[in-house]
Amino acid sequence: MTVLAAVLACIAAAIHVYIFALEALWWTTPRGRAVFGTTEAEAAATRQLAFNQGFYNLFLAAMAAIGAVTLLLGHTAVGTTLIVAGCGSMALAAVVLVAADRTKGRPALIQAAAPVLALAALSLTAL
Repeated sequence: MTVLAAVLACIAAAIHVYIFALEALWWTTPRGRAVFGTTEAEAAATRQLAFNQGFYNLFLAAMAAIGAVTLLLGHTAVGTTLIVAGCGSMALAAVVLVAADRTKGRPALIQAAAPVLALAALSLTAL
C-alpha cells in the first residue's frame, strides 16, 4: 500500500501542476479562459489573483511529490506527514470549491479524487 499511496500522491501532484499552469501561466489564454469560463475582461481583471492561486497549487504539488519520494526512500514519518499535509489540503480545497459553487462538482472531483485515494491508501498502510 505504501507504493500505491506514493503513486497516487504523485498523480495528485501532477494534476495540481497542471492546475498551476492553467492558473499562473495560461489564465488569460483562450484555453485557460475556456477551462474556467471567463471572458477576456474577467481574466485580465483577475490575472494576479489567479497567478497567486496557481502557486498555491504548485506548492501543494511539491509537498505531495516530495512526500511520496521521501516515503519510498524509507523515511516513513516525514513522507507520511508531507503526503497528509499536501493531499489533505488538496482534498479540502476541493470541498471548499464545491461548497462555494455547487456547479463545480466535476472540477472538485478531479481535484480531490487522487489525493483522497492517496490518503486512503496511506491509512491502510498504517493498519
